[in-house]
Amino acid sequence: YGVIEAFRQLRPEARFLELVHRLDRETSGCLVLAKKRSALVHMHEMLRREHGKSIDKTYLALLRDVWQGKKRKINAALQVNNRQSGERFVTVSSSGKPAKSIFVPERNFPEAGACLVSIKLLTGRTHQARVHAQYIEQPIAGDDRYGDRAFNRRMKLVGLKRLFLHASRLRFRHPVENKQMDIEAPLPEDLKSLLDRLS
Repeated sequence: YGVIEAFRQLRPEARFLELVHRLDRETSGCLVLAKKRSALVHMHEMLRREHGKSIDKTYLALLRDVWQGKKRKINAALQVNNRQSGERFVTVSSSGKPAKSIFVPERNFPEAGACLVSIKLLTGRTHQARVHAQYIEQPIAGDDRYGDRAFNRRMKLVGLKRLFLHASRLRFRHPVENKQMDIEAPLPEDLKSLLDRLS
């Protein structure tokens, strides 16, 4: 089952249940589902606007190398390409769709040659956080597609078994009740214990 099929099995009484947005397979954290078609349509309209004006999405990620300086705004357009195998591969390209992210340093792990950052997505492109991290030459730990093999091997030895990318916070206005929603998902135990080992 995919995530929506699993939720439909868990909630057979729900007449309507659809994903508002997606997370990459190995990404943990906040995920919004709609229980009404009108709410789904409204949320999709909000997602099409530049984030920060409608929906705030924040991720936590472990990147290669120690972070230098303060926060950085990345403005690099992304192009989705399809390989012969059918899998999607995204590249930075001036002919792609606009993509903006803000990387904020949270903690450096000098001995491990890594850093924890929060990434605020101002647009919602496929694999945006992962490709922007690769673009600034600090790929995300455990990323088999856009990452660094040597760094991934080092992190695996410390116990990382998946992509270190977590959708930690979502903020938006409820499409029906018009109240501000602020949803947070704590870092899962496997990622939390990895950070403990790195310190």
